[in-house]
Amino acid sequence: MSTIIKPEGWAVPRGYANGVVATGKLLFVGGQIGWNPRSPTPEFPSTTFEGQFEQALSNVCEVVKAAGGKPEQITRLTIYVTDKKEYLASLKAIGAAWKQHLGRHYPAMALVQVSALVEDLAKVEMEATAVLES
Repeated sequence: MSTIIKPEGWAVPRGYANGVVATGKLLFVGGQIGWNPRSPTPEFPSTTFEGQFEQALSNVCEVVKAAGGKPEQITRLTIYVTDKKEYLASLKAIGAAWKQHLGRHYPAMALVQVSALVEDLAKVEMEATAVLES
């Protein structure tokens, strides 16, 4: 179970929560990039930012489901991008991917621009924390 925290007098955040209080079993999801996790060698189904974002988010949700959870139990998500401008230019497609995988659930989040990711073709990487029911 989780509760979204909104400090008194703060504006409602767009697309994220300022804080989440949750009780249950913690699941830490390691960095997921936009590649096919079933391929024995790195295979990116898409070279676009939008496609890689959707695949990385799908991968995060699949790990949560494999642990017996639901995507709406994700309480924290950190997104690393190699190009903030590419992220901002892709917001419409990102919103569609978000709705597909998480609906109207918005965990506490951070977006960080990095100079590179370990996989040269990766444009986005996500790590998450989920709180599963005890």
